[in-house]
Amino acid sequence: MKYRRLGQTDLKVSQICLGTMTYGEQNTEAEAFEQLDYALDQGVNFIDCAEMYPVPPRPETQGRTEEYIGNWLAARGNRDKVILATKVAGRGEINSGVNHIRGGPRLSREQVLEACDGSLKRLRTDYIDLYQIHWPERRTNIFGRRSYEHSCDYGIAIAETLDALEALIKAGKVRHIGISNETPWGIHHYLWLAAHDGKPRIASIQNPYNLLNRIFEIGCAEMAIREQCGLLAYSPLAFGVLSGKYLGRRWPEDARLTLFPRFQRYTNERALQATETYVKIARQHGLDPAQMALAFVNQQPFVTSNIIGATTMEQLKNNIASIDVRLSDDLLMAIESVYAMNPNPAP
Repeated sequence: MKYRRLGQTDLKVSQICLGTMTYGEQNTEAEAFEQLDYALDQGVNFIDCAEMYPVPPRPETQGRTEEYIGNWLAARGNRDKVILATKVAGRGEINSGVNHIRGGPRLSREQVLEACDGSLKRLRTDYIDLYQIHWPERRTNIFGRRSYEHSCDYGIAIAETLDALEALIKAGKVRHIGISNETPWGIHHYLWLAAHDGKPRIASIQNPYNLLNRIFEIGCAEMAIREQCGLLAYSPLAFGVLSGKYLGRRWPEDARLTLFPRFQRYTNERALQATETYVKIARQHGLDPAQMALAFVNQQPFVTSNIIGATTMEQLKNNIASIDVRLSDDLLMAIESVYAMNPNPAP
């Protein structure tokens, strides 16, 4: 395994991070334990979850992912070997299907403090290494929305949210903070408040990044490098689409997009056409398509860690093994040629 520094902190996180949003929906607790054991044995020390998980979000399962992880930590007694990240849900109007959380989640001081205490209880720990804002209060172009439509409705001010995070740090409940599903303006504003008001500094940003969605490169990559606020890349396989298993409009029986048709972000015609070409390139170079897609993310200088997810042990082993795959210059040129003809078909 390889490791990178998390922002300006003293933490070294594995370049592969274990995503867990299937725990409690597609994966049982026993399967979660098996995945967690294997990942740790392979040198993965970074685990990411969220209070709203598993997905799709439902009142009956909310928090179950954190509970599984907490039970694993208690059973194994290995809290000191893990860098644990979780997230507080943002405004319910921005991301549908989460209004069962705290009666409609907001990023107010009161709700952030309440959410953190809930996560600590479920995770069976007294501190969180990286506590992240899952998505912003304000309306902006995230979650697949290409265009920006301005709104004067900021919701809860970022300053109030940051005050709550500062209180959690001072209380010893949180070590470091990060943001997710953010824009260049959002990154800048958090960093500005840290620099000018002495508030805690964000260590990372967790946004989607994959061969079908490289929008992070346009406005955020330079910020990530220059400000030492690296990307925690989520959906690196575009919900599994980049593995090639959905090509030809095949829908494997237990696959996420088969079970949950709401997740159609990466299956439009342009995205599938681009995927078909990427799969051909991988096979021409003797590579597994999923490993090629993950290796592309691993090699980016603005990426701190690549958040993989799996529902089977075979997938997990294959994904973690991508850390040993290095893409040649010729292969990268082939990828860029596809990107130039079909950029960001699935933002």
